[in-house]
Amino acid sequence: MSRMMIISAAVAVIGLGAYFVTSPGTNPVTPANPLGAANAQEAADIDTSSIMDMTLGNPDAPVTVIEYASYTCPHCARFHEGPFKQLKADYIDTGKINFVYREVYFDRYGLWASMIARCAGTPESFFGMSDLIYQKQSEWSRAGDPAAIVDELRKVGLLAGLDRDTMEACLQNGEKAQTLVAWYQENATADGIESTPSFLINGQRYSNMSYAEMAELIDAAAE
Repeated sequence: MSRMMIISAAVAVIGLGAYFVTSPGTNPVTPANPLGAANAQEAADIDTSSIMDMTLGNPDAPVTVIEYASYTCPHCARFHEGPFKQLKADYIDTGKINFVYREVYFDRYGLWASMIARCAGTPESFFGMSDLIYQKQSEWSRAGDPAAIVDELRKVGLLAGLDRDTMEACLQNGEKAQTLVAWYQENATADGIESTPSFLINGQRYSNMSYAEMAELIDAAAE
């Protein structure tokens, strides 16, 4: 998504609009602002050590590829529908790279999707859930009002095998939401992320590109 991202503004948008749903089929309610503490005490004061990077491949590989992506970004969905599958077959599954996925939160809907994806638990389950979220992006992201969107995301979670109680607990975890946003802000600031998808290949930042270009950069970094 070629959408410029001003982190402080994105955080404010999520903070002002974050909804969590108390039970299936209910209208969304506005709880205590999940970013209230972040705005009051600065995101830097939040301990983000509980949030783990979601990784695939070989952690000892000579090349690390970090993707920054938003679940509401159409360009990110297209990357995961095509080039990512090639990347996985050619470089991740063969142990040639360490792949890291980091979520970007342009809006509350991307945050909700992230909370459901992370509810899956293991990195393998997370990536499987992420694939499904991207596959159905046009359905859930355009469902209508916030209640309809979160209901569609619930359906994705159920389809992926999450049980309803576990999923509701994940969606209601305001502290986790707060920590995720602080983690996102911390990483995106450090790496100078301004659009999605963005990639770091051994620390060098790149914007969206073709798979051929990415493969060439990875091969060069491995030399």
